[in-house]
Amino acid sequence: MSGDVRVPPSAPEGPDAAEPRLDQKIAGTSRPYVIGLRAAGLGTIFLTLAGTLAVGHFIKAPCVHGDWSDGRPFTRLCSTDIVQLLQHEQLTGSRLPYLDPCSGGSGPCDEYPVLMMWTLRLTSWASGPDDTQFFYWNAILLWLSAFWITLTLYQLVGSRALYFAAAPTLAIYATHNWDLLAVLLGVAGTLAYLRRRDVWSGTLLGLGAATKLFPALLIVPFVAGRLRDPDSDRGSRLASSAAATWIVVNLPFALVAFAGWWEFFRFSGERPANFDSVWFIACEWATGIGCTDTRLVNVASATLFIVGVAVVWRLKARRDPNFPRWSLAFPIIALFLITNKVYSPQYSLWLLPWFALVMPDLRLFLAFEAADVAVFVTEFSWFGTLNGIRGGLAGIVPLGAFEAAFLLRVAVLLLCVVAWVRMRDMASLSPGPSPVPVPAARTGHT
Repeated sequence: MSGDVRVPPSAPEGPDAAEPRLDQKIAGTSRPYVIGLRAAGLGTIFLTLAGTLAVGHFIKAPCVHGDWSDGRPFTRLCSTDIVQLLQHEQLTGSRLPYLDPCSGGSGPCDEYPVLMMWTLRLTSWASGPDDTQFFYWNAILLWLSAFWITLTLYQLVGSRALYFAAAPTLAIYATHNWDLLAVLLGVAGTLAYLRRRDVWSGTLLGLGAATKLFPALLIVPFVAGRLRDPDSDRGSRLASSAAATWIVVNLPFALVAFAGWWEFFRFSGERPANFDSVWFIACEWATGIGCTDTRLVNVASATLFIVGVAVVWRLKARRDPNFPRWSLAFPIIALFLITNKVYSPQYSLWLLPWFALVMPDLRLFLAFEAADVAVFVTEFSWFGTLNGIRGGLAGIVPLGAFEAAFLLRVAVLLLCVVAWVRMRDMASLSPGPSPVPVPAARTGHT
């Protein structure tokens, strides 16, 4: 494939050799698992991203500018949490997240981690009480995050940044919630790790974990990679900086307003298995209703996730003892999405950069995207059916169609994990020795 370069498999991760330049692109060639993309310059990739975000805004616009009482989130598939949460989190006035309690009757409040809640607070101060203005202030922030993520991926893997920039998942969910902020911090932490800036990497991942859970998942593979380094203290520095950053962000609220700060953890622990989880589907098939024992689901979910990661790690190490441990981030995120009791629609954004970094198999990527779009269409249409709304596919799509699409996506994620285990030439930057440079004429720089 154009732009692909063969590199020695599983290069060691130590600091003995020269640090890779960020403009050196690596692409695996262990067919049939890795399929490259034609070289594209940064300008082309940015234009693609702009088009993707424009399509996404076209999808969301009816819900940004219109009255939801006609059921349009389900008939026109334009639902976005951003529009709802200004009122839901009672941020139209002067309420301070965690510090000031919400008035009763509005459902869960302060249900997000510290940095995300305070992002809502800051943008609501800028927008005032207008839902549309609130959406656009946050949309600008999220669109800028998407461009920054794309730029970082381009620095690391060149035209493979298109796996993120051109993804239908990005179009659908970029402005659905605030997950792109956590994705940005996770990608920035990965860049710092690959540049051997371990304290910075830990700091960025700590900030990410204070925004959304998933950047914390990256700490394990990154520390595991550093433990194989002759300077094994690098791993402890990364972990301690991540922990310290998270504590610095969270401790003031935990000390001053524990009940408000704890609400996110309480809500997450007591939240039942969502419709979009293997647990709900299993319970619904077995009993005809959803899962009633949330504690059992919590334990089973955590156990299956930990066991799954351990098994995948073991299988990979047996097949390729020197594989770069940091690349475990891809199967760890995939397994978390499979086993967690909640797979909120926008969680698929978490995985997109890792297709570019670790699993640039175009067939698997397209399969995942097709399944994700199928879940999107059937899920929100079925929510309309559930609420007695008619129009579009709402009122037509049954629960079984959504469950079939969801299980198809689970199957694709499992195939991705299997493909990662079977890969020998890791298709990503090595944080250790200098990789084989891509000739300038083939890198696709503008």
